Amino acid sequence: MTYTPPTRELRFILEDVVAMDGLKTTGAYPELSSDLTAAILEEGGKFCAGVLAPLNHSADSYGAKFKDGEVTTAPGFKEAYGQFVEGGWQGLSFDEKDGGMGLPGALGVAFQEMLQSANMAFGLGPMLTMGALEVLTHAGTDEQRKLYLPRLMSGEWSASMNLTEPSAGSDVGALRTMAKPAGDGSWLIEGQKIFITWGEHDCAPNIVHLVLARTPDAPAGTKGLSLFLAPKFLLDENGEPGTRNDARAIGVEHKLGIHASPTCVMEYGGNGGAKGWLIGAEGQGMAMMFIMMNSARLNVGAQGVGIAERAYQQALTYARERTQGRAVGVEDYPAAIIHHPDVRRSLMTMKAKIAAARSICLACAVAADYAVHLDDEDERKKAKAREELLTPLAKTYGSEIGVEVSSLALQVHGGMGYIEETGAAQHFRDARITPIYEGTNGIQAIDLVGRKLNMMGGYPISRLIEEMRLTVDDCAASAKKDLHAIGAHLANAVDTLEVATNWLRDPQREHADVLSAATPYQTIACETVGGYFLAIGAVAARRLIKDGQEVAFAKDRIALARYYAQSILSTIPGKLGDVQLKADLVFKLSNDGLG
Repeated sequence: MTYTPPTRELRFILEDVVAMDGLKTTGAYPELSSDLTAAILEEGGKFCAGVLAPLNHSADSYGAKFKDGEVTTAPGFKEAYGQFVEGGWQGLSFDEKDGGMGLPGALGVAFQEMLQSANMAFGLGPMLTMGALEVLTHAGTDEQRKLYLPRLMSGEWSASMNLTEPSAGSDVGALRTMAKPAGDGSWLIEGQKIFITWGEHDCAPNIVHLVLARTPDAPAGTKGLSLFLAPKFLLDENGEPGTRNDARAIGVEHKLGIHASPTCVMEYGGNGGAKGWLIGAEGQGMAMMFIMMNSARLNVGAQGVGIAERAYQQALTYARERTQGRAVGVEDYPAAIIHHPDVRRSLMTMKAKIAAARSICLACAVAADYAVHLDDEDERKKAKAREELLTPLAKTYGSEIGVEVSSLALQVHGGMGYIEETGAAQHFRDARITPIYEGTNGIQAIDLVGRKLNMMGGYPISRLIEEMRLTVDDCAASAKKDLHAIGAHLANAVDTLEVATNWLRDPQREHADVLSAATPYQTIACETVGGYFLAIGAVAARRLIKDGQEVAFAKDRIALARYYAQSILSTIPGKLGDVQLKADLVFKLSNDGLG
């Protein structure tokens, strides 16, 4: 159950597929280089593989213990968190002026993938702190930034995001937690929140809770929501944790997976109300929360990729070692199961889909970097639109691949995969939450077809389709037939995506039909865009071969793209009918008939 960080794979995608090095032209990252990227990935990988990965299985068995309002994390977590802080990893992709390392967000997402691979339950804590850092750096007051930003940036303090309530899950506008003015510039918060990741723990001396609440006389729905900063310990005159705030965990959830991640029920109030401070203006709660959510959604996509990578590595090791039956062309009996075509096909599917999902996540992160640092305002807007278009794809495909790959990995293990001691079952259990939290994948699909396709008059999706066709042309122009095959399948998939897009964007289309088509359309988009990035990688790999560099690695990248094109892109034209299936057929079967 060891973990080997895929640093060469990550570097190839960052540099040769999504072109992170182009960010140097913005002037924001003058020190960025291939050597720096390699060094960060290697050092980050060492920490993840050497410190966190060995704790993954034992921590899952131990879980998070709750007693008298306090949470004790699994043995080793507190010490590992100290090393995480010492390494400065929390602020990797934040601006140096705010105390970060000042590196691209794309490199931060790559590190997040390794962190989640090594130990997803642990990695959830820093992931939530990243969201709080995004909010405070963008919208915090000078006082809030002064008091909280340095300690959060270093990782010394952690943060939580408090949105969900027992009566308000995806319907955020239904939440009831209240915040009333205290008369001194602060607010008193009363209410209960559920599913609060790392809401209470023993790894950091203070936890900064960001709480969505309704203010007196605020309008109903999401327009009446505001965001508040409520620390576990109120700060004294020296900025140090002092009096305990009226905010406590009253229980931890017992979950299918991520057992070592304390998922808390939080109670605000009970002794006068939890003291909090407004972030942004009243009524801007959802805008503030979406700063956190967009960051979290991309990181959840990377999290799914990370779990998939860990599950794949374990399945590959098992397939090499497990012997069973005879295999065609293999003299050894029994043969290692990796020689059986069905097992080999499963492994190829896992590796290809991981590469596709990883590329989408990193491309989304690069677009986000450009959206901040490009000089031209119009180009920044276009980059932001590309980021927003790719975000639901990154979250959805990364998380779905996490579930699919961990399930396939368990299948490769056979009956032993169903036994907890092998660790294969844990990956499957852990991965299953990722399509659910930070906005279910169904909500991502609705966001994609309802808003993202129509941004800027449809420019972002149209431009992406144009770029994909340019890669089709690059493949067709190659002297090598393997690229021709990749290009041909990509061309058919892109054509299907364009037809489906136009069908959805038809102004005469019934809204119910659009909603019914959302998830199948999102599948087409994810698989097509994933295949596009694999095709870019194949073209880049062909250049490496021509230059005589890393020939074996380059040939494998082309083979992987060819497999994805033949096995996955080839199926996309057949999915158009699922998109064009209208809502009346979905509801044709009566409610009683469903019973």
